[in-house]
Amino acid sequence: MTARVAVLDGYTDEPSSLGVPPYIAPLPRYVLGAALEGGAEAHYLTIDDMRAGTDRWNRALVADILVVVAGAVVPGKYLATMPISPGELRAAACHGGTTVIGGACAAQGIMARGGGPSIDTREMRDLFDHVVHGDVDAFVHDLLSGPTDPRPRTAEEWAIWSVKGAAAVTYRDDLPGIVAELDASRGCVHYASGGCSFCMEPARGRPSFRAPADVHAEAAALFDLGVENFRLGGMPDVMSYMAHGAGEVDRPEPDPGAVGALLNAVASVGPRVFHLDNADPGMIAEHPGPARAVLAEVVRRCTSGNVLSLGLESADPAVARANNLNATAGEAMEAIRTINDVGRARGDSGLPALLPGLNFVMGLRGESKRTETDNRRFLEAVMAEGLLLRRINVRQVIWPGRGPGSSGIAHRFRAWVREEVDRPMMAQVAPAGTVLKRVRTEVAIGKVVYGRQAGSYPILVGFPYAIPTGRVLDAAVVSHGPRSVTAVEHPLDLNAAPFGALSALPGIGAKRAARLSRARPFRAIDDAASALDDPDVLARIMPLLTIGED
Repeated sequence: MTARVAVLDGYTDEPSSLGVPPYIAPLPRYVLGAALEGGAEAHYLTIDDMRAGTDRWNRALVADILVVVAGAVVPGKYLATMPISPGELRAAACHGGTTVIGGACAAQGIMARGGGPSIDTREMRDLFDHVVHGDVDAFVHDLLSGPTDPRPRTAEEWAIWSVKGAAAVTYRDDLPGIVAELDASRGCVHYASGGCSFCMEPARGRPSFRAPADVHAEAAALFDLGVENFRLGGMPDVMSYMAHGAGEVDRPEPDPGAVGALLNAVASVGPRVFHLDNADPGMIAEHPGPARAVLAEVVRRCTSGNVLSLGLESADPAVARANNLNATAGEAMEAIRTINDVGRARGDSGLPALLPGLNFVMGLRGESKRTETDNRRFLEAVMAEGLLLRRINVRQVIWPGRGPGSSGIAHRFRAWVREEVDRPMMAQVAPAGTVLKRVRTEVAIGKVVYGRQAGSYPILVGFPYAIPTGRVLDAAVVSHGPRSVTAVEHPLDLNAAPFGALSALPGIGAKRAARLSRARPFRAIDDAASALDDPDVLARIMPLLTIGED
């Protein structure tokens, strides 16, 4: 009898892999592919299917094997949905068939918030028949033939299961807006010196790399099923891909040709959006020539609006030494300069081709009052040089490596970053009047509709008036928040624009919006000058406007 397998995607969020919608992580796709290749009747579903009680969840209830993939080990804020909560994980474990759990949560307990107290590894073993710390896809494949022990997937299995598992996207309601994460490697070259104290990547062992042809086959399979957007996120450092000496030295020399071949493997399928995730600032500073060549390949092969997250973690040298961090503050500054130099030109998306992001981790060993001061001074130096940062993450450590630091320090530093750095930085990255192409509206909260472009760390775009969700439109920036922008549709029809859109325009406000509303319709944009008390105001907003046809 053919076994029935249900793969429940609990939405993973790991240091080098995003899986919360609109993203879909690789691991649940691999599990589906492994089950299909093992001869099972298998289907994919999400925690949102379980929450809503969809037909996919009803099918899962009668499956012989339920595989849960979960692990939100990076604290984050989400727009349209949330990763699986501890309470939901407990509910899923009540499934009547064989239950399997894999992903980061299998090793360290669920990190999502809400739904009850967190789950430690002991309770995890009590809840589930099988708690798989390694490659859960390989375990499920072998389980279909009988009792088995965990093992790593082989390179050949990785290639096969990634293609077969592409079918997971056909079960998602957000296709084609979905962003498919792709793995290119596993492990981190910093493994050679033991790795950063707080990071899970060194636990995956010596770094290994997928062949470009295998990545291409997976991307092509996803593209053929309707996926338009890709993020090569499943690696801690694009500079390290097939680098000379990887696995033997802490900072191997980047191979621009190998990285170019990898990027072309994805770019050649014709994605609408193609972005990356992480880069090691120490690698960029140590090997400036090859690193610059890699960055040029990134700009050439990827689409604009791309972000390379740099793991500085702390500008305090004492914290860097105590936690074996991969870069000093000086090296991170040099990496920021280099990325700005190579990628600052604005592209088709409306944003610069490539900008750095920056990660801080608070609560590490060795943290003191000096740490916050050093971090502030670093960011002040970035701003003084006129360098751009696309986004800054300030997180509290949750992996081993925790020091005695107070979470209050993290909250205070984060609040300072949002107001003193993020807000002015956002105004430089996306100045007023910038047209952000292909923003997809996702959720309405109060009187504001929020949307984002597809890609890595997209800017949150708020429309202060009613727009249907699920629309894809161009948006003109009119004002800035610390991590978001307020925008209106572009071009904005002066005769049909809602009052909220008119009042959001620079220099308009509620009183002038009321005058424009009463004076409509206009035959031409110039006619609106008679409804305003300052003709210069109309001149400033004219590039944002159009007159729709009757």
